[in-house]
Amino acid sequence: MSGIMGFFNSKFPPTMNPRDRPSDPLSRLRFALETMPGSRKYVFTPATRAEILSELYDAFWGQAELGFAGRDPKIPSCQVVLAVIYLLREKVVSDASEHRSHFLSPPPSFTPFRDCALDESCVLCSRCFRASSHRDHNVSFFIAQQSGGCCDCGDAEAWRHDMQCPFHPLLHDIDNAFDSSIPAPDATPRVLPKNISDVDIPPVPNYPFRAAFPPELRDNMGRTIGYALDFLLDTLDCSPDEPSVPSNEADLRLQPTADPMQKDQYSVIIWNDDKHSFDEVIQLICDTTNRDRKEATVMAHTIDEHGREIIDMNTNVPRLLEIAQVISKIEIGVTIRRAYDTFREQVVVVIIEWLLDLTRSRLGTDTLIIREVLASELLSPRRRESNTYGSASHIPDLSNDIPTPCRLDWMFLYHTRLWKKPRISLKEMYASILTLSHPHKVAIGSHFAAVYPRIVDAYLLVDREAETSIKYFALQLFTVPSVASHIVRSHDLVTRLLDIIINFFTNQIVNKRILPAPPNASDVAELDVDSFPFKSKRFMPVFSDLRYLCHNEPVQQLIAKNPSFIRKFAKVCQLFMCVHPNKRAATNHIEYETDAWISVFNVTLSLSRVIKVYGEAFSWATPSQFMNAISIVVRDILSVCTLENDKLDKNKFSKPAYHDVLFGDVEYAIVEFDVLEGWVSFHHSLHWLLAELLKNVDILSEESLSRVGVTSVRDLFMRIATEEAILTLIDFPLRVLAMVAQIRSGLWVRNGFPIRGQLLHYRDFMLRELCYDQDLFILQTSLIILDPNTVIVSILDRFKLLQFFRGAVIHPTYESPQLSSMVEEVLYVIITLLTEKGSATKLPLPAAVRREIIHALAAGPCSYTDLVKRVSERMADDICFEHVLRQVANLRAPEATTDTGTYELKDALYDEVNPFYYHYARNRREEVEVVLKARLTKKTGKIDPVIVPKPIGIETGPFSILPSLLESEVLLQVMFYAIYNILVLTEAAGTTPPSAEAILDQAFYLVMIALVERASVFSHLSALKVFEDGKNLIDIICAMEHAEHFKPYTARVGWILGEMSRFVPEEVQARRKVVTAVESGVDAETLKKRAAKARQEAILAQMKAQQASFAINFEDVDDDEDEEMEETPEELVQYGSCIVCQEDLNDSKPWGTLGLVQPSRLLRKHADSHSSYLNELMGMQTSLDRCSQQPPHSTFPPVDVDHHEDVTQFPPNFDGFPAQYTRFGLHTSMCGHMMHMECFQVYSTSIRQRHRSHATRNHPENILRKEYICPLCKSLGNIILPISRPSTLPVTTVPFPDWIRAVGISILKSKPDAVMDSLQFRNGTGEFVFWSAQDPNYPMQIRRGENFETFKMLDSMMNTAKVFSQQTRHLRERPEPDPGERGSGIYMPEELIGYTIASVEAATRGTGGSASGNVADSLTETQVRMVRSLLGCLASLAKIELEGRPDGGKEAVKQAIIKRLLPEWSRTSLTSYSYPLLLRDPFTVLVETASVAPEMLQHVLVLCYYACLARTVIGMVYVLNKARSCNSIQTVTRNHADLFGDVRMFFMSVVRHSPVFEHTATLVFEMFGEARIEKLLYAFTLPFLRRAAILCRAVLPNAFVTPSSGGTDDNEYRRLLTLLHIPPLSDLPNQDTLQNALSGWCAHYGHSHAASQLNCGVVLDYPAVYRLARLPIVLDNLFNARDKVMRCSRCNTVPVDAAICLICGTTCCMLSNCCMDMDSNGRGECNMHARECGGAIGLYFIVKRCSLLYLYANNGSFAQSPYLDIHGEVDISMRRGRRQYIHNPRWEDIRKTWLNHGIPTAVARKLESTVDNGGWEML
Repeated sequence: MSGIMGFFNSKFPPTMNPRDRPSDPLSRLRFALETMPGSRKYVFTPATRAEILSELYDAFWGQAELGFAGRDPKIPSCQVVLAVIYLLREKVVSDASEHRSHFLSPPPSFTPFRDCALDESCVLCSRCFRASSHRDHNVSFFIAQQSGGCCDCGDAEAWRHDMQCPFHPLLHDIDNAFDSSIPAPDATPRVLPKNISDVDIPPVPNYPFRAAFPPELRDNMGRTIGYALDFLLDTLDCSPDEPSVPSNEADLRLQPTADPMQKDQYSVIIWNDDKHSFDEVIQLICDTTNRDRKEATVMAHTIDEHGREIIDMNTNVPRLLEIAQVISKIEIGVTIRRAYDTFREQVVVVIIEWLLDLTRSRLGTDTLIIREVLASELLSPRRRESNTYGSASHIPDLSNDIPTPCRLDWMFLYHTRLWKKPRISLKEMYASILTLSHPHKVAIGSHFAAVYPRIVDAYLLVDREAETSIKYFALQLFTVPSVASHIVRSHDLVTRLLDIIINFFTNQIVNKRILPAPPNASDVAELDVDSFPFKSKRFMPVFSDLRYLCHNEPVQQLIAKNPSFIRKFAKVCQLFMCVHPNKRAATNHIEYETDAWISVFNVTLSLSRVIKVYGEAFSWATPSQFMNAISIVVRDILSVCTLENDKLDKNKFSKPAYHDVLFGDVEYAIVEFDVLEGWVSFHHSLHWLLAELLKNVDILSEESLSRVGVTSVRDLFMRIATEEAILTLIDFPLRVLAMVAQIRSGLWVRNGFPIRGQLLHYRDFMLRELCYDQDLFILQTSLIILDPNTVIVSILDRFKLLQFFRGAVIHPTYESPQLSSMVEEVLYVIITLLTEKGSATKLPLPAAVRREIIHALAAGPCSYTDLVKRVSERMADDICFEHVLRQVANLRAPEATTDTGTYELKDALYDEVNPFYYHYARNRREEVEVVLKARLTKKTGKIDPVIVPKPIGIETGPFSILPSLLESEVLLQVMFYAIYNILVLTEAAGTTPPSAEAILDQAFYLVMIALVERASVFSHLSALKVFEDGKNLIDIICAMEHAEHFKPYTARVGWILGEMSRFVPEEVQARRKVVTAVESGVDAETLKKRAAKARQEAILAQMKAQQASFAINFEDVDDDEDEEMEETPEELVQYGSCIVCQEDLNDSKPWGTLGLVQPSRLLRKHADSHSSYLNELMGMQTSLDRCSQQPPHSTFPPVDVDHHEDVTQFPPNFDGFPAQYTRFGLHTSMCGHMMHMECFQVYSTSIRQRHRSHATRNHPENILRKEYICPLCKSLGNIILPISRPSTLPVTTVPFPDWIRAVGISILKSKPDAVMDSLQFRNGTGEFVFWSAQDPNYPMQIRRGENFETFKMLDSMMNTAKVFSQQTRHLRERPEPDPGERGSGIYMPEELIGYTIASVEAATRGTGGSASGNVADSLTETQVRMVRSLLGCLASLAKIELEGRPDGGKEAVKQAIIKRLLPEWSRTSLTSYSYPLLLRDPFTVLVETASVAPEMLQHVLVLCYYACLARTVIGMVYVLNKARSCNSIQTVTRNHADLFGDVRMFFMSVVRHSPVFEHTATLVFEMFGEARIEKLLYAFTLPFLRRAAILCRAVLPNAFVTPSSGGTDDNEYRRLLTLLHIPPLSDLPNQDTLQNALSGWCAHYGHSHAASQLNCGVVLDYPAVYRLARLPIVLDNLFNARDKVMRCSRCNTVPVDAAICLICGTTCCMLSNCCMDMDSNGRGECNMHARECGGAIGLYFIVKRCSLLYLYANNGSFAQSPYLDIHGEVDISMRRGRRQYIHNPRWEDIRKTWLNHGIPTAVARKLESTVDNGGWEML
């Protein structure tokens, strides 16, 4: 606990005589708090804090400690407190005494799930979630950003069923507990609120862990807590609601204060915000207060953590005012107040912390008593303890709102006056009271509701830190049904909320208070969409609170039964009727495109979500209540639409006018309005409310309505309004539909983007249910209220298409494409009105979800994200969505690294798809038709099948009459002219008009659905009703059957005529044209086909003849060329063309291949201090060129995965490899593309020019590092290397012993070479100075050479290597000369070429190629060329150094290498090889040999292999001696005796030359045993063979060929020995020459100083498969103990934004100021750690963002996470909150990118794709 240390400090201030203090503990507390500001000189220190806590606990405990038996009087009272009050370290109590829902604080993850929860606000903590069963549930999780939430476990009102949590059994006595303590609420909401006091709440009943304690103790507790709360409130009386700075000293002194002396000591305080960075605040503090940067940094961190901080305090008021005014200019919150008040506010923070600590405490076994006392005091009236001096304007007057306010009311009000940390602490404290009992929860809710309007005022208008506002506490209360019911009944909160909305949006705001409006204010109020309320984003949570309240079942029942609710809500909806209307710009474009429409849509869509809930509430209504609600809404709509009130702007809207139109033979009286000329708004909230009410179709049934004397829906509406009024009512949504059609047809283009944006929102898949679908349903309802013919004519009139459907194909306004588009749109509306049954049948939500999913997936598979975009948000958020999805679709799991999971509709469900589903756009409908026809073709065998519409399916209810509308003559006329006009236009133009296909599809669909629903009547009507030119519908359909332009409709026309023939066969037969095979048309068609075929055959014959002629003419030339080719001795190797100039690459110009040299710390040394790595080697597979074992849970999603994976049981640092055991070197890679040197220089110049012209861009390459981007593949590069061809020298066939003798004789015959001796290192290693990167002679040698141009490519590599060498001397462990001497710097055969080959080998471990191949066979051609090029560079360097010699000095270098290898030469006085060979890496010697003497590579390889064996034994002795014990090392058996023979003999023969060393080795061998030693020898030497195979294959591909018979051997070691022609160790007794060499090497090492040291000079490489750090399979397991496993080692905190290094497993703070390195230009911890771990690269998993971070040389990029959710999708930043599982292919791809050194290129490619000045900082 934060206050523990306070117990052990002195009780008395050092400045006070203890005799002057009151004896009563509470009086002492009061005295201390009142006198402390002056006695402490207004300076608040940790000692002050400790003293306050000590006084609080002394007063809290009082004298009650004496009543406890067994108390030792010698023990101080503070320690008695510790003995009796147990302060729980965990926020969640872990014993059985906690039996109700409990409060939570970050970082635990919350896990809400819809299957169990009653609403989206119900959550479980991770502990309770894991203790209960949720198999196959739809689970999501998120991370709490601050305290104050409650785990709802144990709350019966939160869950659908008992959670069976062992910690919190479900309580079923909520109603009884509440009713027994609180009077039953009235049935009608109160006008004046009634609050619940502390006397109304009994102690928590049936609590089994009550502790006995004296009554006076409870009295002390209550009095102390009460005084502390009163002191807190008295202090906040003087605090401001928001930070502000007085303009002058006079105003400053008028500020309210509690200082009785009113001293002129003031403090300047900076408040926290999210707008300004740390650097800004730190610099500002330094500039204004003259503090140093260190102090300013501490202050900035305090401001961020606590919410504010004092930056200066003194008596120089003008100076302080100047500081505050300077700070306020950049909109940082700043206040300047008396130091006395500021000190008291700091005391308040300590009191709040103390109160919070009390809520986490228990008295004995009783965890409730202290919280009960605290709750009682909070609910008690306030007792003022001090006076306020100065202005009292800051003290609110609550007399009008709350007659007797309690302390809790004041604390809710004063929450705004506090800052970040105390706010969060108070919310956590309130949450702890909520969890006490249900009556406490209701009481808290009651008091919160009483002051809620003032809380909303502060939230909307004042609060700077909205994210910590107490307003969000509403979520904890408004979602509880019993609490919501109580506060709505007792406080009429719904009505008050609606008043707030009205007054806020009508801008009734004075002095940052929303004024209460008089009754019927909304009738005259006007909206200004450009005013502050609409632009503010804070209104959305207010609508959410209203929705939460109204979603509760008791509140819904109250809304349905009490007409005042619907009446008030209708007034709110009326306020937003026709807001922000639009008028078509006919001639000129709109000059200024405002974005006010965005704000309006945000408001009305928020309102429409409340409308949905309000409409659902009336499912509880009786028919009479329902009729009354409809009557209220309809009358309000008509009062607006008819301009009875002043809601609509009369300059834009006029009273409805009517006109008569003739359509067919009937005249219809309809509303007159032209959408092209008038004002039309998208927003008709009252209509949306009416639509939601009408969706309760069960109440609108005739049976239900008959109970109240109403016969039908029409009768119901006719009692409310006339037909003309109803026509006016439906005309407003009809205008919107017509405007939408015109916008889509291109008639509103001059209105600019805003009109398109409004249309997209209005018809958006996720939002259309809130607005567009509502307007459609209003029109659909009008078909059963009014004469449907009148409605259809009104629709045609509003779309301005009456003339078209009378036969006019030319429109006075619409152009031809626009006319066709409008016809298509109106037919879509008509089809929807006639066939859509979702709302008409009140389709249950699961059925509606099923229908939406089926139609969304009908066009083809899609991802889950795309799927939810195609359905409404209400459906996507519902509990049933994912259950239905699993029933109707199959998940295709992602396989490749870039795949996402996709859902595919089950085959049987395609039968339920309707291609004319009303949510389909034309393109989607056509796609679905193609899919359905393909299925039907496959099923029936028909080439052109007919998709027959399904019946509408409205069997009962008021909408069951909709199918009868298909008998309408008006509708028949629409069908007729839709088809007829297309025929006319096609005949006139010779081609079909625009949109003809879509119009005919819709018209035929109407005809077909009419034949499905009303076949007989429709067929007879089609035959009888005559239209244009005496034709009827059958006439024009028959005319289309064989028309050339309409062949796609032949099958449908045939089906239609076939159906009609069943009822009017004579009419059909008389008009139908029968086509037979003898008709001329068919003959003509056949002749056409035959003629086309003949022409094709003639063309083919002509081409054949031309080819024959060509062959004859050029036969002689070909013969000549063949002869010339036969004379060519060997075919030239083709290398392609230059990627810049496209010319062939040949010897006419120098050319090379592009590559990248980068510093690397990839290679790992064996971690000798970790025995776990020895265990890993014991279980290592025998072949690294075969695929490693499949990881567990390789399927996705994981099946039966252990969701309770405990990350605390992982090895330290997520099992990452320790960074200190890595080896530095340079790695070379090539992209494989080639370029002329001349072109390369031109390209480099262009890069420099680009950098100059884009100076602010973050370029992907750094020209100072000579970097460039490959023009073709965008890989990063910094060198260009010449291509070296494979060696053509024959490999010696001399046996190994003979070769040894021959080279020895050759050396004896040769003369001493003093020059060559001088070119080797002076320390006796045998290395060559001219192969060092920093050799000072290299620049002079290369410039002295005759072919300087030839060596430019070599120079690019040397310059790059030199730069890296100079920067990394501290990372290299190899002994080397000092800088400036010859041989200084990186030794390239070892640390460049050897390192590169070793890296390639390490990257291929565990990845198998073919079953019969080996590691050399897995090399790509690019890698082989790269190795040869690097070796060629070494040969060139030797040639430059020894240029005067006949063979370029190769023979001299060759002899020097042989001398170094043969012990008889290395130990003579003629040479200076004092450095033992076994201290060098044998592979380096092999690289040296391959570069200058590849012909002796095979024999040198044998020597190097045995040197490697001896060297490995030496290293193993030290590794195993350090391990000390083999108890933790697993036992193995000998499996490789055929390879190693007598391991003991070899082991001891290596170490026998040093007594100390031999003794150590003997102990090691006896301890670990021969089997383990053999296994380790196998593991440590296998990488050498693999690297040697890579080298030999690259240099001599024809000499080292994989044997055809030995490739299938499971033992890779044996296969490689065979490939490389190396005799195994078991054959050593037969190899005298090798024995002599081994003996000499071991003796040299044994006699050297290194053998006597306990730290070996031999470091063994890590031989196993390289792995990244281990992440949990399920991501949320990472958060369960993140305070233990994710702790930053620098700042020792749990990072807010943690980054886990995937290389070593270290946790770093990302984007955090705490670990920033100011000495490195402010670089963060990830960059700093990368230097220590990965060198130039960094690879991190960003936990909170759920993404990867790549770093390279001060640049970086984000990449997708290896985790996918259950739907196979990436969830960046965990926005969707679904559980995520690791995807092995993605994880393996990340590992390959790291192993192949691909991070620099990945970063460069990301930066190349952007042109901004950051480039990579955003996901």
